[in-house]
Amino acid sequence: MRNKSYIKNLLCLTLSMTVFGTVGLLSRYLPYSSGTIALFRSVIGFIFLTLFMLAMRRRPDTEGIRSNIALLGLSGVFLGVNWIFFFEACALTTVGTATLAYYLEPIILVCLAPIFFKEKITPKKFICILGALLGMVLVSGVIDGTSAGVTAQGILFGIAAAVLYACVVICNKKMKDIEPITKTVCQFLVSALVLLPYVLISGGFRDMSFAPIQLIPLLTIGILHTGVAYVLYFGSTGNLSANTLAIYSYIDPIVALVASFLVLGETMTPLMAIGAVLIVLSSVASEVSFKKKTPCDGVSGEAEPDEN
Repeated sequence: MRNKSYIKNLLCLTLSMTVFGTVGLLSRYLPYSSGTIALFRSVIGFIFLTLFMLAMRRRPDTEGIRSNIALLGLSGVFLGVNWIFFFEACALTTVGTATLAYYLEPIILVCLAPIFFKEKITPKKFICILGALLGMVLVSGVIDGTSAGVTAQGILFGIAAAVLYACVVICNKKMKDIEPITKTVCQFLVSALVLLPYVLISGGFRDMSFAPIQLIPLLTIGILHTGVAYVLYFGSTGNLSANTLAIYSYIDPIVALVASFLVLGETMTPLMAIGAVLIVLSSVASEVSFKKKTPCDGVSGEAEPDEN
């Protein structure tokens, strides 16, 4: 029988991924530019997590910040621009398709691993790459000629977001001896500092309305989908294996697909549905190890939330 701590962590992980899965849906109700949404998400997320650390009397990992300052800065830039591309993808194509394109990130990471980590692409991972690519072709609707609201530009923006998030993950893997929540707070801060001049120059604040009907979804993305979701995620990883974290992360795109169907009326043809399954299964298989584990294997206290 599972202990209470394990069950609590699974519930927190499930809830955090469920919340992450609805962020693209909510962005559809905002009349702001993608850069503006990403900026406010960074700012509100930074404030929320900083207040959370103060409330929990947790001091920033200053030594970890000093020893990883360059990677923190670079990953913060990647994170902010990644969010711009993701929100733009949601605006240009269906939320479900944008999220599936975003979840090519593990496959992109497999392709980049030989360059950054000197890892070979094994036959299993090569098959996963082919499966994910075939899945994306099916989701695009080009084979059966039924796009169902899917656009090539939206898919490309989603893939660009996935590439940038893969870059964030690479930076995170190269960081040494830094507390995860401190790392995330720094990345949010850098993201906000980078996005602010971009939004100012691009006119993102021009004619911006703060009516409740617009302000509430914006605050929800910042507080619930960023601050609360990250706190839930970090609080869930203590005694969960890396395989469990990888598998449960795919609650996110499944929720996005279901929510976009129920709320936005987005539809999928049978071929597109098969493509969605191929993408999810290929990505899960690329992350999950099927080797027999020893008692110490697969425990990740430094795991990264694979989210939108």
